[in-house]
Amino acid sequence: MRTARLTPLLGATCLSLLAFQARAGEEPPQALADLAPFEAKYRLETRSWPSATITHTLSQEGLHWLSDMRFSVAIARGQEYSRFSDSQDTIRSLLYSSSYSLLGVGDSYQLTEADIPSIDRQAALVDLSRRAGHESCTQSAPCDLEFVDHRGRDEHFQYYAVEGLQTVNVPAGEFEVQQVVLNDVEKPDRFLELNFHPDWPGLIVSAEYLKEGKRQTRIRLTSFTP
Repeated sequence: MRTARLTPLLGATCLSLLAFQARAGEEPPQALADLAPFEAKYRLETRSWPSATITHTLSQEGLHWLSDMRFSVAIARGQEYSRFSDSQDTIRSLLYSSSYSLLGVGDSYQLTEADIPSIDRQAALVDLSRRAGHESCTQSAPCDLEFVDHRGRDEHFQYYAVEGLQTVNVPAGEFEVQQVVLNDVEKPDRFLELNFHPDWPGLIVSAEYLKEGKRQTRIRLTSFTP
């Protein structure tokens, strides 16, 4: 069911993501940006589907954090969220949930901490955005990225950060971003290019999913409220 592909997009463009045991080069540790609550909206454009709005919130719940993404169009809707802890720059998944439906028919999944040996993809998205640019992950020597998908199955990606900040224009305005490129190890013709805001962990400014050099999916930031 093609709607299931939209749910992975939420998590790894949500399309997909780490237990940051990234095998990066040995460099002195650098201070990572602190997590901070926000609400963002993205425009989702997918081939052969009507465009949709993704609502993304990162909120603090006592000692824990919640990252929630959801979208809906006339015939489909989807949501996924992760509850996780953040201690000494280490994120640990506590609960992950996702659901989708197409024409009223769909499914839902839930993973507890015991089901997640590494990290779920929503929490990993936050972690990746915060670490990007602070590790020696290059195109010639990418870092490994391990996480579990919505069913709890292990996924293995590689990623690298483009050196220096780039400037991109999206409907929400002009932003400096840290670009990260991910590649599915088992599907080398597929890439996910993510542009993260360097000061707001988890905030995607734009992203593109490419297959055989052709863009399949794109999201762009349309509004951002700290």
